[in-house]
Amino acid sequence: MTNELENKKLFWACFIALVATSFFFGLRSVVVGQLVSEFNFSQAEIGQILGVGLWPFAFSIIIFSLIIDKIGYKVSAYFAIIAHTLAVIGTVYAVIDKSASWLYWSTFLVAIANGTVEAFINPVVATIYNKEKSKWLNILHAGWPAGLALGAAAGILLGGLSLTVKFGVCLIPVVVYAAMIFPCRFPVQERVAAGVSYKDMLREVGALGFFILTWLTIMGLIQVANTIVSNPVTVSVSVTLVISLLIAGSAFIFTGSLGNPMFVVILITMPFLATTELGTDTWMAELLAADFPKAAGWIFVMVSIIMTILRFYAGPIVHKFSPIGLLVLSAALAVVGLIFLGVAPAGIMIIAAIVYAFGKTFLWSTTLGVVSEQFPKGGALTLNGVSAVGVLGMGIMGTPLMGLFLDTGIDADLKEQEPALYEIVDGGLRSGMFGETPSLNMEAVESLDEVNAAKLGAIINANKKDAFFRQALLPGFLFVAYFGMFLYYKKGGGYRPVELE
Repeated sequence: MTNELENKKLFWACFIALVATSFFFGLRSVVVGQLVSEFNFSQAEIGQILGVGLWPFAFSIIIFSLIIDKIGYKVSAYFAIIAHTLAVIGTVYAVIDKSASWLYWSTFLVAIANGTVEAFINPVVATIYNKEKSKWLNILHAGWPAGLALGAAAGILLGGLSLTVKFGVCLIPVVVYAAMIFPCRFPVQERVAAGVSYKDMLREVGALGFFILTWLTIMGLIQVANTIVSNPVTVSVSVTLVISLLIAGSAFIFTGSLGNPMFVVILITMPFLATTELGTDTWMAELLAADFPKAAGWIFVMVSIIMTILRFYAGPIVHKFSPIGLLVLSAALAVVGLIFLGVAPAGIMIIAAIVYAFGKTFLWSTTLGVVSEQFPKGGALTLNGVSAVGVLGMGIMGTPLMGLFLDTGIDADLKEQEPALYEIVDGGLRSGMFGETPSLNMEAVESLDEVNAAKLGAIINANKKDAFFRQALLPGFLFVAYFGMFLYYKKGGGYRPVELE
């Protein structure tokens, strides 16, 4: 068997593994309403569940990125397969038992498995196609929207069936990628093959990079602790910053490096990028339901299919604009798309969703391409570290804040516009990540007569539309950052990949 054939088999195994990770995500996105109803969640509570489906990804991707060159890629793949399988079983049990705790921890395990998949597929593909990294990482990450589309379509087509059946279907792509992974042989990572030391890998991240990673990780651990103990764990921001500074100081003493400045800039952009793409994806079907209550899920599928096709043909697009130029263009289109989604009337909402799809398609995958091409000495750690920071920042703050804004907006509008209705459906204050937040009593909501249900629906839908408009600030920040990077590389003679000898 030729190396090229082996590389293709390995690439497609990695591709299907990524499809499996986003299949969970896509299916979950179209059953948010069903979860809220069956578990009586507030918007902030479902936001926390959706968030924990993302940010623990960072724990496994960081840990495995630090040790993956020692333990091997195949061991990491086996761990992901086991974790995915247990997560499906746990989620099905949670639905049967109506256990919010089991749902939380099973969703947590999904994210751990997803992070492990990401930890091995990115450096593998960057290694086997090290002359065209941006192109092949974009093609690899076509697997993400492909899985979103398949998962969302499965959730819709299974219609009135129970959540146990819908979540149980998630086991199918896991079995497929497991069967494809078993016979594959994995390469030695590019950094290792070039003889770049472990210390030099850490130097690329440096003290500033470890400060960012540490602080976000501590905040994530605090959130985990608050789900275990009955009394909330409160740690002051100053304490978390001091701990993070100590870790960063230790990293500086060991490496003598603050980190590659451009890599640190990319790290700072990642929470904004992740919330622009994944945070919005998490809520997309629910938010589109404001104008398309019956077709929202299919619009989500359509957007995901568009992303899949575009990423498959990323090569010529990257060549035409350069990776940095493509990021600038993508951020601008994402701003336009989200504003369009926030103000567009129902008749042209689909067009607005397509514009948004064009904007977000290349953000994540091209960023991975830039990191792999500009910081190859960082190996798996820099390549996966950006993803870790993205999902930590988005899952800890981005997605829960989206839920909080929805809860507070609905509460304020309902209290002002329909005070009598407010008295009926008010669920009181509930303790959350950002203090006490208002909620709706879902049992009271479901028992409303047709007139009051329509009034409440109008207020909820108006706030969902506002959420899109608010999200446009995030790619707005990305546009400024990417344009600055574009000018930086232009001043240095243009964007050129760094090659390891």
